[in-house]
Amino acid sequence: MYMMNMKSKILWAVLALMAVLAGIGGFVVGRYYIDNKKPNFTKDYVLYVYPDTPMEQVIDSLCQGAGAVRPKSLERAFAKVDAEQNMKPGRYVIDPSCTSIYVARMLVFGWQTPQNLTLSGTIRSKGVLAKKIAMQMMVDSASVASALSDEEFLSQYGFSSEDVFGLVLPDTYQMYWTASVEEIFDRFKKEYDAFWTPERIAKAEAQGLTRKEVSVVASIVSGETLKSFEYPIIAGVYLNRYKKGMKLQADPTVCFCFDYKLDRVLKKHLAVDSPYNTYKYAGLPPAPINVPPKACLDAVLNPDKHGYIYFCASPEFDGTHRFAVSYSDHMKNARAFQKELTARRKAQKAK
Repeated sequence: MYMMNMKSKILWAVLALMAVLAGIGGFVVGRYYIDNKKPNFTKDYVLYVYPDTPMEQVIDSLCQGAGAVRPKSLERAFAKVDAEQNMKPGRYVIDPSCTSIYVARMLVFGWQTPQNLTLSGTIRSKGVLAKKIAMQMMVDSASVASALSDEEFLSQYGFSSEDVFGLVLPDTYQMYWTASVEEIFDRFKKEYDAFWTPERIAKAEAQGLTRKEVSVVASIVSGETLKSFEYPIIAGVYLNRYKKGMKLQADPTVCFCFDYKLDRVLKKHLAVDSPYNTYKYAGLPPAPINVPPKACLDAVLNPDKHGYIYFCASPEFDGTHRFAVSYSDHMKNARAFQKELTARRKAQKAK
């Protein structure tokens, strides 16, 4: 009887132990499944991790932004890969299919998704260019601005602080958000070299221009109009003047001399003594006055062939221009514009 009781106790003890082990095993397997196999997010989210960002802040961002369902699962996954010590800065794209461990490894191994750096719109100063870059990348605007004025740095790309606008082509550049200033400029140079194909270089030479001079003329064209269909026409006007040895007399170059603070170019402004003042000095300005769009560069390489020498704003006030071959016709166009301007001002005052 005693032996039977002992066997019974041992059996129950074994069964109890097996139950405990099964419970522990089920708990461990369950956690493994939750952390490694089960998606833990409910929303698409782009996570930006800066250097020295605390792990707790990252987890909180994932909970708030990506809608993490199980924060504890994230904590376990991050601890497993020692994310607090090994997490890398970057731009990480999270989607609802991601598991906790995948996101933890993503941050530790630096599995970034490239960022689109888009340069568009009017860029007429280094400050604006630096800000546009810094708003989309991890680098700060001060570092970019410093590079834009660093002669030694820019010389490796064949440019200077004066003509650096010619290096940058408005476009969308795909690169990692953590790219350094040098990596960003390396990409600018790569795209610049790709743009200047042998065909484009030949067209520039046919116009009697270097690549940098094409950028200068293109920047003036860009400053004259927002209507892209006018680019080749206006490019043709300035090339006609240039080839005749005339002064370009381009208002945007005068505006550049005054840091684009003029509401309107007046006669007194035309006397400013600057190599960029094309009313005072013949030939091309020393460098681009803005970052010209590719369309303006191509307009200079493929200008409309016409005899226009003059143009002025259209009296329709629609942003277009009227063009003329002779000075007398140009003055007719100018008077028509002035007449309409005067009428509009009178109407405005009468209100």
